[in-house]
Amino acid sequence: MNLPAYPKYKPSGVEWLGDIAYDWTVRSIKHLVSTPVTDGPHETPEIFDEGIPFVSAEAVSGGRINFEKIRGHITAEDHKRFSRKYKPQRGDIYLIKSGATTGRVAMVETDIEFNIWSPLAAIRCEPNMADQQFLFFYLQSKEFQTAVELSWSFGTQQNIGMGVIQNLAVPLPTLTEQRAIAAFLDRETGRVDRLVAKKRELIERLKEKRTALISRAVTRGLPAEAAAKANLTANPRLKPTGIDWLGDIPKHWEVKRLKFTIKERLQYGANESSEIDDPDLPRYVRITDIDDKGKLRPETFRSLPVVIAREYYLEDGDVLFARSGATSGKTFLYRLEWGTCAYAGYLIRARLNQKKIAPQFLRHFTDSVNYWQWLSSSLIQATIQNVSAEKYSDLALPLPPLPEQTAIAAYLDEETAKLDSLMAKVEEAVERLQEYRTALVTAAVTGKIDVRSHFSTTAKHLHAAAE
Repeated sequence: MNLPAYPKYKPSGVEWLGDIAYDWTVRSIKHLVSTPVTDGPHETPEIFDEGIPFVSAEAVSGGRINFEKIRGHITAEDHKRFSRKYKPQRGDIYLIKSGATTGRVAMVETDIEFNIWSPLAAIRCEPNMADQQFLFFYLQSKEFQTAVELSWSFGTQQNIGMGVIQNLAVPLPTLTEQRAIAAFLDRETGRVDRLVAKKRELIERLKEKRTALISRAVTRGLPAEAAAKANLTANPRLKPTGIDWLGDIPKHWEVKRLKFTIKERLQYGANESSEIDDPDLPRYVRITDIDDKGKLRPETFRSLPVVIAREYYLEDGDVLFARSGATSGKTFLYRLEWGTCAYAGYLIRARLNQKKIAPQFLRHFTDSVNYWQWLSSSLIQATIQNVSAEKYSDLALPLPPLPEQTAIAAYLDEETAKLDSLMAKVEEAVERLQEYRTALVTAAVTGKIDVRSHFSTTAKHLHAAAE
């Protein structure tokens, strides 16, 4: 990083921390706070749409509290009662102490009234002992996150106790030096964060372009140049479908319900759970196995015994629809290359009549804006949102002649692959920037680099990471 090390080091006495700068000390968190580390209430209050914001682990992201992702709102009475134990204030640091995101941190950057729930531990610095911004950066460092992982226990989920948090070690320079390190990191991580934000904006634009490309092709046909290459009529005359979310389609196309393009009725999958990981047995496809591009995640492989799986085997060209929860509407197109597969109960199988509909055309259609507009109007709101087999059966599909479906699917395969490749490269650049950010923070707050008199820009490292 072209930043110097300190002239001399000494053992910290903490195995996971290693050596620290010679003039630094090591103190536990409990010696750096103005009030004991505490957490939110261990009761579940009644949640409302309005009131005092009630913050839990899901709202902690990117070092900040996202008030758009709060648990809900509580009454002023509950807020007053909970505040007797702990009342948030600007500069407090929250550490998630239970669940899948244990160790993630955020700093309070607002003066609005809100309260927190028990998965969050609140750390309030004693200003004469520790700079809050320095401690905030330290809690994001690789060393501290390693300490959290080494210290958590498992019950129904991973968690780290309050007593353990209070005793975790912090390497400390003088307050003046803490502030200098915090100022350096605030500037440099701000540059990284702005680059990351720009790249994420680019990813979103590429996603929007991908969706628009698909939506246009599956409802209007191929663009003129692609249509000419496929010997199809460019810009065909349109006709109204009478369906609001579908609009006009080419005059020579048909609209058919999904139930008229399948060989047999839509089928629900097996209501089984599986911890078996045997590649010689049929793969058990669950909704969590399907990624955002409609592919199977290799790392989530589970299998079923043949005696259970055989009733739910998939055939080449089958399309699976997710029927409940946040993943409602997600689809998966099965091909023989995936090997022998069965499917789970939260998925619905459509076995297509491939003389009427090309499977890949249907798969692309389910990535269109039109499909998702239909879905939003078809969700059944129970305790979780749900789309039944009957609802999917009535899905209206814009269908060109089969050769045109095949041409559209081939065109979209090629064009979306280009966009997917570009998005993957941008995502890799984001990952490199985030790795650089973590490395820079870790090196500075643990004394691996000396930034006291080195405030020259590190822009070249950012550009290298972003390329």
